[in-house]
Amino acid sequence: MPIYEYLCQDCGFGKDVLQKLSDAPLTDCPECGKNHYRKQVSAAGFRLKGQGWYETDFKTGAKKNLAGDTKKTSTENNAASSVKSVNAAND
Repeated sequence: MPIYEYLCQDCGFGKDVLQKLSDAPLTDCPECGKNHYRKQVSAAGFRLKGQGWYETDFKTGAKKNLAGDTKKTSTENNAASSVKSVNAAND
């Protein structure tokens, strides 16, 4: 659940409130009781920092290296050597 910042336009009281996305915005100030309590626009409390974290998390197999890594996985190396040995046996 996201945390929203609220500020009363009348008395200046502010508070952070944990709410569901589906909850209606609060309108009544808990300090003065007037209908001037407004949700503020604020920055997120975290930053997604670093290179490629989203490309490698929760990926499996060949999809794991999307950032341009051209090294073959051990499975690909084993498959390539099996194909070579089959081709050599057929010759």
